[in-house]
Amino acid sequence: MKGEHFIFDAAGCSLGRLASLAAKKALLGAKVDIVNAEKALLSTANTEKYHTRVTYIGTRGWGPYFPKEPKRLVRRTIRGMLPWKRTRGREAYKRVRVFVGVPEKLEGKTTKPVKALAKSKIRKHITVGELSKRIGGKW
Repeated sequence: MKGEHFIFDAAGCSLGRLASLAAKKALLGAKVDIVNAEKALLSTANTEKYHTRVTYIGTRGWGPYFPKEPKRLVRRTIRGMLPWKRTRGREAYKRVRVFVGVPEKLEGKTTKPVKALAKSKIRKHITVGELSKRIGGKW
């Protein structure tokens, strides 16, 4: 697993399943790139919880601060699935990169198909990009 490079396409995938898979691969030593982060799906129940957190909890000067851009939101979700307080988790987090759209250097490369990420069965859903716009993200 060390030295491998995985490229996942987040379009149409459940954010939680994508994040857990990316966290596992990063903990095993692989580099993980996620493209089309703004097209990952969230259930509407999760979006309502996140929206209330961002708008009602804390103050502007003291925090807590929540990510509003799609790539930061996806990256923060992955961070929540890593053992962040240990060196192993922080090193794994450095191996994860998230992109909005497909960057030029990853344009011709193929993404790895994974059964868990095939098509989400979430009936009522929203994309991460739409959630970002609702909470005031500037992307």
